[in-house]
Amino acid sequence: MPEARIGVIGGTGLYDIEGMTNVQEVRVKTPFGDPSDAIAIGMVEGTNLAFLPRHGRGHRIAPNELPQRANIYALKSLGVEWIIAINSCGSFKETLKPRDLVIPDQVIDRTKGRVSTFFGNGIVAHIPNAEPFCPVLGQILYDAASEAGANVHRGGTFIAMEGPQFSTKAESRLYKSWGADIIGMTVMPEAKLAREAEICYAPIACVTDYDSWHDDLDAVRIEEIIAILNENMERAKNIIKIAAAGIPQERSCICANALENAIVTSPNVIPASTRKDLDLLIGKYINQDNS
Repeated sequence: MPEARIGVIGGTGLYDIEGMTNVQEVRVKTPFGDPSDAIAIGMVEGTNLAFLPRHGRGHRIAPNELPQRANIYALKSLGVEWIIAINSCGSFKETLKPRDLVIPDQVIDRTKGRVSTFFGNGIVAHIPNAEPFCPVLGQILYDAASEAGANVHRGGTFIAMEGPQFSTKAESRLYKSWGADIIGMTVMPEAKLAREAEICYAPIACVTDYDSWHDDLDAVRIEEIIAILNENMERAKNIIKIAAAGIPQERSCICANALENAIVTSPNVIPASTRKDLDLLIGKYINQDNS
């Protein structure tokens, strides 16, 4: 099976990467079911890249129904060490305008019906999560977006909401009062799962609207969002190509060894089936012969 060091999870409107050559599509089976779609692996700027459309081609999977664990596990199994995630979002600040891009560095997880960990079933792990997105990859994406001429902002707090409905005005104003910058229906639990899988993960958040808080603007309209989203996706494709060329061969960030001291369960009590399912993640830390 082909491998790739860099993965891209495409959001709404991003279903392929222009300029990708030698493309092969692979369907990966995981202990957590099937990923959202086949994964396309090809060359971009001289390096192998794996592309997964988050919602499936044709946008057929709702944000609250995404097979998040299968998606991250599948990319890990292909050798992915870096994930660039493309996300659409609403803005809580007039300075973050529709068509702007944001590289957030913090998140408040307001999802409620999604499985957010690979662990359980007889094994417990507590990963460090003070910096939920890889700071190294975040800087690479910011630099790439700046080079591409995008109006991009570095840093900010992303509210990850459950969806698929948009916010009420009361919810939108509450999140704004918290000092949050943007809101969207993805990112979580992708970022948590990527950290558990020791993959560097950072989002490019594409602003499409002002959510529901702004008194002088109409409420969110999906047709307007889609139009802006399509413009943002063209920018994102260019940024991905620039960023791919700047990702280093070696990793020295917190993501690379996030599980090193996180597993607290004694190896001799971890069920064999759980060990088998998670070997891709824990194999280098848990001796499979330890009984």
